[in-house]
Amino acid sequence: MTAATTCFPWRRALVTGGAGFLGSHLCERLLSAGTEVDCADNLLSGSRGNVAHLDGAPGFRYVDCDVCDPRAPALLPGPYDLVLHFACPASPVDYLRLPLETLDAGSLGTRAMLALAERDRARFLLASTSEVYGDPLEHPQREDYWGNVNPIGPRSVYDESKRFAEALVTAHAGARGTDAGIVRLFNTYGPRMRAHDGRAVPTFVCQALAGEPLTVAGDGRQTRSLCYVDDTVDGILLAAASGSARPVNIGGSDEVTVHDLATRIVELTGSSSRIEYVERPADDPQRRRPDTTLARGTLGWTPRVPWEEGINRTVAHFAAARPARPAPGARRQATPPRAL
Repeated sequence: MTAATTCFPWRRALVTGGAGFLGSHLCERLLSAGTEVDCADNLLSGSRGNVAHLDGAPGFRYVDCDVCDPRAPALLPGPYDLVLHFACPASPVDYLRLPLETLDAGSLGTRAMLALAERDRARFLLASTSEVYGDPLEHPQREDYWGNVNPIGPRSVYDESKRFAEALVTAHAGARGTDAGIVRLFNTYGPRMRAHDGRAVPTFVCQALAGEPLTVAGDGRQTRSLCYVDDTVDGILLAAASGSARPVNIGGSDEVTVHDLATRIVELTGSSSRIEYVERPADDPQRRRPDTTLARGTLGWTPRVPWEEGINRTVAHFAAARPARPAPGARRQATPPRAL
């Protein structure tokens, strides 16, 4: 089943973090299904350019808003039928640079958006993550696995932010009767990822296109399970429509080592880049693959975009976004100084 073939009941939706990679695709898909969308973002890690093509579209509104700000409810009057809470720095580069803001997004931001959903009696869905499983001792990871997380390690600001957010959603649903659910997302990739956000796919693709060495962490034997963004969006919207309160894994079933991922990207881009091994980050998970039995059984969801097709689409996006090289002998125009 795909979200594109499902008739959704929502008249108006709020997507927090809507100018981010995944949030922008959700805004686009909801609009195409006839749902009006408020896209809320403070651009801490998102980009206004991700949703610029939606400006002027009937039913779309961009709201410059920090969900942790007490004034946020006044900026988001709704009323909403659906609240998708995706506002949070999600890449290693961002959450290591913004540790307190990451923790705030999972705590203050989640609490505020749950209150907003309660105000409007809206369906609420939290974007959680495979990082709640930490460096898992169980493989593949099922939703009833409690995880193996270092609560004070360098990745803990993101891991624990999402774990607390899940607890908050569960408590709010129990105490207030909020219609709330949780999706745990695994390694989504595709167009609109930032080139230098620290995640493997955009890093490798950009390095390959530039003819630079692909920097593989450690020995490259650690695994990831990739899911193309269109498939992830399908899973998210089906979970939202299901009314289920249980956390559900949304992710790909093709487990690949980081080394093999780099090698495949070199082959698909026709690059002459070589593999270069660099120091592996602390607490980097060794194996990562979701058990998606629950998503298949309750949502009828399975990923549909083949790995090579998804990577080719992603490569095409980054190739189109690369600045054109000046013609041989052309003079470079001086760059005007920028205000500090």
